[in-house]
Amino acid sequence: MKANTFASSSKFMDLLLDAICVVDKEGCFVYVSAACERIFGYTPEEMVGRRMIELVFPEDRECTLQTAAQVISGEPLPHFENRYVRKDGQVVNIMWSARWSEADQVRIAVARDITRSKQAEQMQAALYAISEAVHEVDDLGTLFQRIHRIIGALLPTTHFYIALYDEASGEVSFPYHVDKSDPLLTPQQIDSDTLCNRVIRGGQTLLLTPEDEPGSAEASVACSLCGHYLKSSLGVPLRSRNGTIGALIVQSCAEHARYTEKDRELLQFVSRQVADAIERKQMMARLQHIALHDQLTGLPNRALFHDRMQLALAKARRHQGQLALFYLDLDKFKAINDTFGHMAGDLLLEKVARRLELCVRECDTLARLGGDEFVVLLESIAQPEQAALVAEKIRHAFARPFDLAGRQVHILPSIGIALFPLHGSDEGQLLRHADDAMYSAKKVKGPEAKGDLNIFMPRGTSGR
Repeated sequence: MKANTFASSSKFMDLLLDAICVVDKEGCFVYVSAACERIFGYTPEEMVGRRMIELVFPEDRECTLQTAAQVISGEPLPHFENRYVRKDGQVVNIMWSARWSEADQVRIAVARDITRSKQAEQMQAALYAISEAVHEVDDLGTLFQRIHRIIGALLPTTHFYIALYDEASGEVSFPYHVDKSDPLLTPQQIDSDTLCNRVIRGGQTLLLTPEDEPGSAEASVACSLCGHYLKSSLGVPLRSRNGTIGALIVQSCAEHARYTEKDRELLQFVSRQVADAIERKQMMARLQHIALHDQLTGLPNRALFHDRMQLALAKARRHQGQLALFYLDLDKFKAINDTFGHMAGDLLLEKVARRLELCVRECDTLARLGGDEFVVLLESIAQPEQAALVAEKIRHAFARPFDLAGRQVHILPSIGIALFPLHGSDEGQLLRHADDAMYSAKKVKGPEAKGDLNIFMPRGTSGR
């Protein structure tokens, strides 16, 4: 079948909203109807003779060639979807119906532009996926990863950033970003001139290309993944009920995938849900922190300590390990409250917490049980002497006076220490032993005291 065979009937085909395409066995267009220019942006003259696969979105080319081979083998294809790149660089979604004409050795296909319906479908799917992620993930880091995957399915994201704005400090931080050219993005002040900060300050979406602002830093950055310069950047503010809380930035270095006004609309729509999701997860994290931490010192409270203790005991039993439990309270703390007032007492408890934190490892747990009572859980100790070394560090930490708004106050703790499995096999037994040991430490006088700090281990321990 030759091109002129179609010419006589082309005036009728040109009236169709859908495009008619005829492709030979080598994959070149031999005829296209007038609707192709509306869908693909190329005139019929520009398309005829050109290889079909050159216009297909790169990521869809392999699948398209496989489908074309099926059609050539004689298998009609009523519904096949792929993406094409228009002459102006926009990506369009196409629904194809195609069959092979053995007599004429050509593929005859009808193309329908389904970009709008596909976009609406993708947005609804994205909203559902974001809502689902909020309920499924436990932390913001995992939520950000899920959001990246969701948006990456809608738009090219060579680089991807989520920035959060702290109005009180005027600082913009980057809790999540994918950019191998700058793996450690440090916080920046909101008044610095970056795309991210411009989006947050103005509260408006910005679409940036090298042609728009040829001298801008964002438009002249080379991608570390492929070495090409960024072709397009799109930034949208993250707005919640409480105002702009940050920005979402996507960047592409692909020539064939520059962001468009449709991409801007799509990302703006999704960004509202992203902002709500982040704010909800932040609120849940704050509530969880309040429920599990002491409000005065910020240390784990009794509930969180109990959870950590159970996990540590299970691990110690599984690996036949040892752990140490310190029970600590402050000697004559009531006198501080009575002399200087409760505000001074609260300040002292905060300062005690900070000093104790410096005495333990990150893997250990320091908690406040209430009043002036603290506990320390030392996990995975090899020898009981390790507990004594930590007690010695605490002794040195309390040797210096505490500054309470200009008043220099000396205070010492009494510490009782219990070891697992030597002094108990469960949390209740270990706490009782450590508590008893702490009260014994308070009674120790003279040569039985360890310096100025009272430390006591129950009998059966190799050290005190």
